[in-house]
Amino acid sequence: MTATLTPPEQKAIALVLHLSPLLKKLDEQEFYEFCMLNKDLRLELTSEGDLIIMSPTGGTTGIRNFKLIVEFGNWVLKDGTGKGFDSSTVFSLPNGAKRSPDLAWLRNERWEALTEREREAFPPLCPDFVVELRSPTDRLNYLQEKMEEYVSNGARLGWLIDPFEKKVYVYRPQTAVEVLDDPPTISGEPSLPGFVLDVQALWE
Repeated sequence: MTATLTPPEQKAIALVLHLSPLLKKLDEQEFYEFCMLNKDLRLELTSEGDLIIMSPTGGTTGIRNFKLIVEFGNWVLKDGTGKGFDSSTVFSLPNGAKRSPDLAWLRNERWEALTEREREAFPPLCPDFVVELRSPTDRLNYLQEKMEEYVSNGARLGWLIDPFEKKVYVYRPQTAVEVLDDPPTISGEPSLPGFVLDVQALWE
């Protein structure tokens, strides 16, 4: 029996605070300190300096996120060539944006090249692999813009998973976006050798 999914409501994805021109753009340290003072909030910062306060996830999205992390985490532990990160991790992208994908992966050599201070704060790089899983409060075009930003800042592979339309958008550098319509699985080859995600489990 296939579950029927309710499309996302047409409402704001998050609270966006346009700090300029009234306030100066937060620098790396200021944004980090602001996040530490507001640990209960999910925060991002755009390359233009806008502060984004994201909505918390509901139960169904939380289950999907958990399934995704478990499947990918098992591969990360078995493969051993990189580090996996959950949605709480903020990355400082080369364009100045501070983003926290729902799931991310970074090759060991890139992680090991960071200083201890950089690892403890917001790693100053873009992950090699990122996933955004659409929730009821996410507008598709907003997530598509984020995926394009990840790729333009160095991501080698990105998946935008939309359980409401049952589609997966695959992003790679200098390649047209591939749209998969209700795929049974999706492979991470060649960036993630041997990793195959059971997409249908996320629709349940």
